[in-house]
Amino acid sequence: MSSFSLTNDSLLGILNIIKFLFSITILLVGILLSENAALTDCDRFFYKPLIWFGVFLLLVSLTGFIGACFYNHLPRMLWVYHVLMFLLIVAGIIFTIFAFAVTNKGGGRLLPGAGYKVYRLGDYSNWLQNRLNNNRNWNKIKTCLVESKVCSDLYSKYWDVSFNKFHQKPLNPIQTGCCKPPNECGFTYVNPTRWVEEDWQVYCENPDCKAWDNDQNILCYNCESCKAGVLDNIKHSWKKVQWFYVICQMLLIIMYAVGCFAFRNILIDES
Repeated sequence: MSSFSLTNDSLLGILNIIKFLFSITILLVGILLSENAALTDCDRFFYKPLIWFGVFLLLVSLTGFIGACFYNHLPRMLWVYHVLMFLLIVAGIIFTIFAFAVTNKGGGRLLPGAGYKVYRLGDYSNWLQNRLNNNRNWNKIKTCLVESKVCSDLYSKYWDVSFNKFHQKPLNPIQTGCCKPPNECGFTYVNPTRWVEEDWQVYCENPDCKAWDNDQNILCYNCESCKAGVLDNIKHSWKKVQWFYVICQMLLIIMYAVGCFAFRNILIDES
């Protein structure tokens, strides 16, 4: 093989070493974000696409490296590599667009005089709503919310404050939606996780008012406001990785283009 072909083989090998290191970086980022998810196990599975993307890129880069190093013996390996890279890039672009689409809707609404926002399930994308309305998915998340003691921590932090002071605290979406009843229920405040329903409130139109229970294992975990709070948390979690996906796709497209140029030169030199 001529020196020119060897140069292109070497270029493909170097590119795939870079991709291999890049895939390790993606895996580490995905695992790190997963391990430090805001709700620990609750939203950890939403980082799985990033981890699988890293694993697939690692395997593809190994395929390309082997194909570049042993082209004389495994000429079809580079064809397989380029097809897999193309599919990986297309899948990554589709997922990135999808992630932007499903996290574009929704957000909290400010309350006059309150330090926190309220969240409504209907404000978020139908796809995310359907995921959480699935009983199997929600039961897992609900169990995790109880085990994470997010509401117990809220009680420990503000147990001795008055309602007016509590109303001005900067609660996060989970605390707002899952640890207290919706404001329109009008329940009497005792402490952050204990609210008393008056007799005249039995006809409250919001179904979350009936779902509320002072049992610390129930609270508002069955409320739509709790699902909305979880969705807002998921939305911001996905936002953390969306731009990382975009940067990954841009780098992969550049490396793929350079690799295609080098592979084309190898084929021309072989013909």
